[in-house]
Amino acid sequence: MALATKYNAKEVEDKWYQFWLDQGFFNSEVNDKPAYTIVIPPPNVTGILHMGHMLNNTIQDVLIRRARLQGFNACWVPGTDHASIATEAKVVAKLKAEGIDKSSISRDEFLKHAWDWTHNYGGKILDQLKKLGASCDWNRVKFTMDEDLYTSVIHSFVDLYEKGKIYRGHRMVNWDPEAKTTLSDEEIIYQEKNGNLYYINYPIEGSEECLTIATTRPETIFGDTAICIHPEDERYQHLKGKHAVVPVVGRKIPIIQDEYVDLEFGTGCLKVTPAHDENDKNLGDKHQLEVIDIFNEDASLNAFGLHYQGQDRFEARKAFANELKEKGFLVKTENHLNKVGTSERTGAVIEPRLSDQWFLTMQDLAQPAIDAVLKDETIKLFPKKFENTYKHWMENIRDWNISRQLWWGHRIPAWYIGEGKNEFVVAKNEEEALAKAIEKTGNSSLSLAELHQEEDVLDTWFSSWLWPMSVFNGINEPENEEFKYYYPTKDLVTGPDILFFWVARMIMAGYEYTEQKPFENVYLTGLVRDKQGRKMSKSLGNSPDALQLIEDFGADGVRVGLLLSNAAGNDLLFDEALCQQGKGFANKIWNAFRLIKGWEVDENLSTPSYAKAGLDWYASRFQQVLEEVDDHFSKYRISDALMASYKLVWDDFCSWLLEIIKPNYGEKIDAITLQQVISLFEDNLKLLHPFMPFVTEEIWQHIAERNQEEALVVNQWPVKKSYQKAKTKTFDFMKEVVSGIRNVRKEKNISFKDSIDLFVINNENQTKELDDLIKKLGNITKLTYSDTSVEGALSYRVGANEYFIPLKGAINIEEEIEKINEEIKYLKGFLNSVEKKLGNERFVNNAPEQVVALEKKKKSDALAKLKTLEISLKSLA
Repeated sequence: MALATKYNAKEVEDKWYQFWLDQGFFNSEVNDKPAYTIVIPPPNVTGILHMGHMLNNTIQDVLIRRARLQGFNACWVPGTDHASIATEAKVVAKLKAEGIDKSSISRDEFLKHAWDWTHNYGGKILDQLKKLGASCDWNRVKFTMDEDLYTSVIHSFVDLYEKGKIYRGHRMVNWDPEAKTTLSDEEIIYQEKNGNLYYINYPIEGSEECLTIATTRPETIFGDTAICIHPEDERYQHLKGKHAVVPVVGRKIPIIQDEYVDLEFGTGCLKVTPAHDENDKNLGDKHQLEVIDIFNEDASLNAFGLHYQGQDRFEARKAFANELKEKGFLVKTENHLNKVGTSERTGAVIEPRLSDQWFLTMQDLAQPAIDAVLKDETIKLFPKKFENTYKHWMENIRDWNISRQLWWGHRIPAWYIGEGKNEFVVAKNEEEALAKAIEKTGNSSLSLAELHQEEDVLDTWFSSWLWPMSVFNGINEPENEEFKYYYPTKDLVTGPDILFFWVARMIMAGYEYTEQKPFENVYLTGLVRDKQGRKMSKSLGNSPDALQLIEDFGADGVRVGLLLSNAAGNDLLFDEALCQQGKGFANKIWNAFRLIKGWEVDENLSTPSYAKAGLDWYASRFQQVLEEVDDHFSKYRISDALMASYKLVWDDFCSWLLEIIKPNYGEKIDAITLQQVISLFEDNLKLLHPFMPFVTEEIWQHIAERNQEEALVVNQWPVKKSYQKAKTKTFDFMKEVVSGIRNVRKEKNISFKDSIDLFVINNENQTKELDDLIKKLGNITKLTYSDTSVEGALSYRVGANEYFIPLKGAINIEEEIEKINEEIKYLKGFLNSVEKKLGNERFVNNAPEQVVALEKKKKSDALAKLKTLEISLKSLA
C-alpha cells in the first residue's frame, strides 16, 4: 500500500471499520477463552448521538478493545431501550401532525403506528456509534421489546407477583399531567422556582372570627376537607371541635388537631387536602377525612372546581386568587422560593395524585445489593465516592411504582375478571390467565371474553433492570450455554445520574434471579459540560453535533479529546480544541511513521553505540509506562492511562528516540536499528489502539504485509518484561544535560549546526555510557571530564554536576559583553528602585506583610542575577 503524505481520517475510518466487520472481529461465540463481557447502557430508541453517548461509548470501546488484545473473548452487546414515555410522546406528536388524536384510535392501531415509527426512525444511534469506532458484536443487537426480552419481563413480573413482592394498591403517586402517566420518585427533578405564598381567611362557622391559612396552591382549596392546628398551640385551643367554611366553596370542614403541624410555618394552621398531598393523605387517613380529587388527568380542574372546571391548574390559580381578593378572603401575598418537582421526561410540573397502581416491594430485594457494594465489595464502584450516594438511596428505599398509564411498552400481565377491577389473576398469557381465572372463581364456563387485560404498561426500567441477563436469555432459560458463559458481565460504564434508576436495580435483579452479581465493576462517568461549566443542552445551543465533530477531527481525534479531559465521576469541560489536540496527535504518529519509512538501509552498517543506548533505554521506558498504564486501567483511570501513553509516544518516542537514531542528512541507517525501532513502534501502536483504533490499524497494515489474523484489532497487548529502572533514571539525567546544552545554544544564538565543546565536573559520578548520546544530541565535538571550572565558559548544573560550554569561538565575544553590560545596567536601575521602596519606613510599616516580602524577594533575585552576570562578564574578559 502506498503511503500518503498526510493522514486522512475520512478515507481510513470507513475502510478499516468495514474490514473489521467483514472479518467478524467483533463477533463473539462461546469458546475456551475467558469471557470479557460488557452490555451497553441501552440508549432510547428515539435517541441520536450526543456528547454523553460519545464519552460513555468511547470508554466502553477502550475497555473492550484492550480486553480483546489481552486474549479475552470480548463480547460487547449493543441494543436500545423502547423508552415508553419518550417514544409514546413522539408517536402522539406525529399522529397529531397528521390530524389523528390518540384517543380516537384503538390500542392496536396505536401500537402499529408506534412500531412503524420505531422501524423507520428508531435505532439510528447504533449506526452512529459505528462512526465512533464502537466494536460491538452487531450480531447481538437487542431491543427491549424483542420477543425474548418481552417474555423475560413478563416471566419476571409473574414470578415476583407469585412470591408476594408485587401488589396492586391505591396510593398517592407522582403524576405527569402532560404524559398522563405516573412516575417513580427517581424520575422527578426538583427545581427551585419563585412563586407566591397566599394568606387566606377561612371563616369560623357561627362566629365573626377567621383562621388565616398560608398556601402556595390556592387552587387546591376546592379539595380541602379539614383545617389542622397543633394541639399545643394556645392561639387556637378555643377552636377545637369547631368547623371552618371553605372560602367561595362554602363547604363546612372540621378543625382537627395534630402534632404534624409546624408551629413556625405561616400562621401555624394547615389546610388539609388529602387527594393532592401525600402528607395530607396520611393526616386524612388518620382522622378519617373525606378525600376530594379536584383534577382531571391533564391537571385541569374537574367539577369540584366549580366555575373553574376545565381550566388549567395554573390559570385557575391566578383567576381564583383574584376572586379571593375581590371577595375579601385574600389577606396578603408574599414572594416564596419553592422546590417544585418536574418530570424528567416532559418537564411538566408533577401533580401528587391518588391512583390505583402496581408496586414492587423493595426492602428484601435491596439487602443483597447493599451487601454486594458496601459490605463484601463484590461489586466495585469507580470512583468510590459514589458509595455514599448508593448507601443513602438503598437504605431509604421505597416500594417501586412499576405501572405506567401508556400503551407503548410491556403490558402488565394481569387479567380482571368481569367488569370491575376487584378480582384479577396474573399470568404469562391469555390461556394461562383463563385457566387461573376458572380455578379462582370455580366457574368452568368462564371465557376469555369475560376477562380484560390491564391497560397499563410496565415502567421502562422494569425491563432494563433485567438487561445483563435478558440479552443472553438468562431469565427464560437460566441454564443456557451462553448465559452461563458470559454472565456475570465484567464492566459497566454509565452515568451517576442513573446509579439508582438502573445500576442498583440491575444488582437487585441479579441477586434475585441468579444469586450472583450482574457485573464486577461500575465505572461512573461525569457529565459533559461546555468550557464555561454549563450542562450541554439543545436549548442553550452549546452542544456540538457529535457526527460533525467526527467529520472535522476524525473519530480518533474526538476520542482522544474526550478522554484527555475526563476523570471518573468528574464532569468534563469540553472544548473543541481538545479534539484538535487529538487530531494533532494522530498526525504526529503518522509523521513519525513516515520519517521511519523514509530512512534508507545499509545492510553493511553496524549499530552505533548511541543508537543501541537509545533503543535499550526506550525498551525500558516502554515497559515502565506499560506498567503505569496497566495500573491505571486496574483503577479505571482511563484518562490517566491515555495521558501516560500520549506522553510516551509524543515525548519519549518522537522527540527523543527518533532524534537519537535518526541518521545524519544524506546518510543511511543500519538494519538492526531500523528493525528494532519498528518493533518498538508496533508496541506503541498496540498500546494506543484501544484509544485510537483507526490510525493505529492504518499504520500497522502499512508496516508489513499481514494476513487477516494479524490485524492489529485482534493482535496481542504488549508483553510485560523486566526492565532496569536505573537505566531510565540515567537517561532522564542525560535528557536534562542535553536540554541544558540546547538552552545555552538558544540563549546565545549558537546555531545547532555549529559544533561546540562540553566540559563536565562529574560530582554525581554519572556513568559515561551515554556520552555518545550527549555528543550526538547536543552536537558536541569534544566532551571532556574536568576537576575544575572552565574559564571563559557558560555553565549550568544538573543535580550536583557542573557543565561548561566555552564561548570563545562559539559566539561573538564583543556582542555578548555588550549584551551582558546592558542587562547589568538594567538590573542595577531596577535594584535601585526596589531598595528605595524598602528604605521608605512608611512603606515598610504600612504595606501588607506579603507586599513587603515580595519586594524583598525582588531584591534578592536581582542581586543573585547580577552576581551571575558579573561572573559571566569576567569569564569573557
